[in-house]
Amino acid sequence: MKTSLHDNLLELSSVMEKLPSEQANCESEQLDSLSPLKLVEMMNRQDQTVALAVEKVLHPISRAVEAAAESLRAGGRIIYVGAGTSGRLGILDASECPPTFSTPPAMVQALIAGGKEAMFRATEGAEDDPKQGEADISGLAVTGRDTVVGLAASGRTPYVLGAMAEARRRGATSVGIACNEGAPLSAAVDIAIVPVVGPEILAGSTRLKSGTAQKMVLNMISTGAMVQIGKCYGNRMVDLNASNEKLRARALNLVQELTPCEKSVALKLLVESDWNIKTAILVGKTGRSPVEAAELIRQHGGHLRRALESLPV
Repeated sequence: MKTSLHDNLLELSSVMEKLPSEQANCESEQLDSLSPLKLVEMMNRQDQTVALAVEKVLHPISRAVEAAAESLRAGGRIIYVGAGTSGRLGILDASECPPTFSTPPAMVQALIAGGKEAMFRATEGAEDDPKQGEADISGLAVTGRDTVVGLAASGRTPYVLGAMAEARRRGATSVGIACNEGAPLSAAVDIAIVPVVGPEILAGSTRLKSGTAQKMVLNMISTGAMVQIGKCYGNRMVDLNASNEKLRARALNLVQELTPCEKSVALKLLVESDWNIKTAILVGKTGRSPVEAAELIRQHGGHLRRALESLPV
């Protein structure tokens, strides 16, 4: 048994050393002797390459946006799966959707190897268990209506691979985000997104450029899907949850601007519409009652623009 474990470790070591994300960056060989200014200048130069790497994979990202939007229209979910930094990035993106788009927490979810504790304390060993990935997907009762997005900078994380295998078995649309070409994750999903950012300035620290690339892609998937299902009007967040004073002030400014009307009128519209921004805007623009406005928006799948365009001029 011990020999087998050692053999596996030697094999994995040989594989890992060939991954671009694990190699040493020749531009940062003197990293430990740089001044703080020179260090951050180098990081900034390296970070500028991330957007260019993401630009090269916009086509598969757009396919992921389309798939995610279709899942949400069908009553399904977006589910992120990752370990370590990748898992935390999934949790971050999922947690930002309810306040930004007034989505129920179940609509965009995230799984991380090691469970909730791993969000705040590293439990790196948990990522080696593909069976737990399978079990976590099973625990969410994933179906063909869902889109499951696996995140792994290396593209080889066993927990993520196990989760994606179970997601595909259950008929979900599977998306994989990795930062190394030819990784097992890319072959295990319907849509592979692979922004190759190259070696990190701190060798193997994939929370840097790889993490930034993954965050950029997640921004595109979640925001793009929400736009597709009617969560904005123009470029305004008209479905935000006005749950605190700052967000209520933002809602007030949105209604005043988009109606347009005086601020006191905008406040009245929001109060009468139970702080539903889209309803308040339609009421202000058409003079319909909040109940009629809300129903019209519902009939048009939550799209304010479509609801307005359906009305006679």
